[in-house]
Amino acid sequence: MSSIEPGAVAAPGQPLPAQHLLRTDAETPLKQKPQRKYSRADTRAGYAFLSPWIIGFVGLTAFPMLASLYLAFTDYNLFTPPQWVGFDNFVNLFNDPRYLQSAQVTAGYVLLGTPIKLASALAVAMLLNMKHRGQGAYRSIFYAPSLIGASVSIAIVWKVMFTNDGIVDRIQRLVGIDIGGWVGNPAMSLPMLILLGVWGFGAPMVIFLAGLKQIPQELYEAAECDGAGPVRKFVNITMPMLSPVLFFNLLLETIAAFQVFSSAFIISGGTGGPAGSTMFYTLYLYLRGFQDFKMGYASAMAWVLVIVVALITLLMFRTSKGWVHYTGDER
Repeated sequence: MSSIEPGAVAAPGQPLPAQHLLRTDAETPLKQKPQRKYSRADTRAGYAFLSPWIIGFVGLTAFPMLASLYLAFTDYNLFTPPQWVGFDNFVNLFNDPRYLQSAQVTAGYVLLGTPIKLASALAVAMLLNMKHRGQGAYRSIFYAPSLIGASVSIAIVWKVMFTNDGIVDRIQRLVGIDIGGWVGNPAMSLPMLILLGVWGFGAPMVIFLAGLKQIPQELYEAAECDGAGPVRKFVNITMPMLSPVLFFNLLLETIAAFQVFSSAFIISGGTGGPAGSTMFYTLYLYLRGFQDFKMGYASAMAWVLVIVVALITLLMFRTSKGWVHYTGDER
């Protein structure tokens, strides 16, 4: 905006010359506030507060990872100096039948257990999202198993429940199913561990519930006006709006499924039995490193697992562009 210079007169029918126009404060560029200059004392104070995390990261994460990377190319038994063997450990991995079996068991657990766990968490979250009495109590009850699901005590209880003449075996007999205990059955031991993992669906359930709360109810009301039923509303509204939360849970649960150890160790007695049906990847890594004292071999296994998980994570992010929809996304 501009104002007219005092005393300026324009000719009849002619605009006022530009030199008689005055700029207003609105067109005057704002003066930027001077940026604060941090002193060396402020910098030292910042690093002092960060030092516990930095020390922990370097001492407990970065250095052990670099050490294990070096040991992966050596023959090391904890008692003698490591000897450089190059890629021999990685070559021996794929010639080891027990290693291939552990990879197969872990892959089966990830491919079966993760979808079932997420489906159960979403189903319960949708039920808890409905308005009814005692919502807080129900949420606490369903969330509680996730707090103790991976503990040693729960694994012991689970083993007792599914052993021969356990409570599960007795219930099976009442309905005419006599297959014995699941713990000693190679065909049922992996499903038993999958059930244990699914039982602790509380964490993804809470995240799903938070995502459901963010979906505008106007979308469901508009769909009802158009004659959409529950299935169409779930497919066309709930799933697209919930896709970022679904992607987040899928990523976390997939990574967690590759790291299952304590439940398999307790239920199998640290052997991976029966017949290697519970020989998870991390359990075999532990046995090779701390039972056979093949630390170089175990380090190679650990880095193969890191690479596989990293590749799967990268694949998830690449493929998510086609099915994950964020608010305001124009795709």
